Amino acid sequence: MEGFFELHASYDLFPEIRRKHGCQISIVIPLFNEQDNVPHLLDAVRDTLKNFNYEIVAVDDGSTDNTVKMLKQAGDERLKVIVMTRNFGQTNAMAAGIAHASGEYIVTLDGDLQNDPADIPAMLDHARSGHWDIVAGYRANRLDGLLLRKLPSRMANAMIRSLTGVHLRDYGCTLKVFRREVAERLGLYGELHRFIPVLGNITGARMTEVPVRHHKRRFGKSKYGLGRTTRVLGDLLLMIYMQRWMKKPMHLFGALGGSLLAAGILLLLWQLLHLFSGTTGTLAGLALALSGIVIVLMGLIAEMLMRSYYEGSGKTPYTIREMIERPVEPATRNVHTAKQERRTSEPVRP
Repeated sequence: MEGFFELHASYDLFPEIRRKHGCQISIVIPLFNEQDNVPHLLDAVRDTLKNFNYEIVAVDDGSTDNTVKMLKQAGDERLKVIVMTRNFGQTNAMAAGIAHASGEYIVTLDGDLQNDPADIPAMLDHARSGHWDIVAGYRANRLDGLLLRKLPSRMANAMIRSLTGVHLRDYGCTLKVFRREVAERLGLYGELHRFIPVLGNITGARMTEVPVRHHKRRFGKSKYGLGRTTRVLGDLLLMIYMQRWMKKPMHLFGALGGSLLAAGILLLLWQLLHLFSGTTGTLAGLALALSGIVIVLMGLIAEMLMRSYYEGSGKTPYTIREMIERPVEPATRNVHTAKQERRTSEPVRP
């Protein structure tokens, strides 16, 4: 998209939104051991959004360094800090931030300075002008290592696209813009933040993607590695199930169970007719195959039960230790806006 990066970060895109009272844009930032990045990140966000009505929801996901201390030192009336009791993972931290955000639009942003906050205004404008529910960023010029980051990511992206039918370039980019109602409907659990576009597709969200900048990590260490590959494959299996069979599970389990039952009846008939001899190895292989199928199905059922438990009971899969928030000073409120609100709330008289 030519010219997308040329939009100035402080350009006033939402004049009518900013005139309303209340926060209209929430920047949700999950953080884990990012003490050196916090001051630079907050400064970049504040400089970019200085012409907007916004809040920053920083979620500390059980950091063991001075991340919380740095957040407290940099606090102002626009910064809301959520401190988790331990490390629950990026997905749960993101879910906690979304749950406590009050903006009409919610922006998710990595805390490692590899996403550029200067891309946010253009993405917001794209979401508003195109009436998009989700605007996902894709890293147009990714500056990570080829073997450990780029190549596995490209393979994973290609696999997700082919199996889910959701055709986006980059599933791993955290920088995204959501309408509030859509973000609240995602249902983030486990480690499903990588599959937010698929979750959006399941709920019928209108999505698009735009190129965003990408920077090398300046401070701290990356929290990602090749060890996440098996977890991604497991989550991908869950996504396929949720897309295709969550609302019609008997189409899957009925066909699979019926096939196994038919195969079992045929095997019993063959045994009765003495058509097999020395079938110990065959039976052992069959038992292992059936055990594997049962375990996979138990995992899917357990995942669905977990989602039903949390959504039905209103409980969350995370625990918050404290919330740090400074109240807005009365003097900072726009007097003209307050008068306008009073006028519009008065009954119409002939």
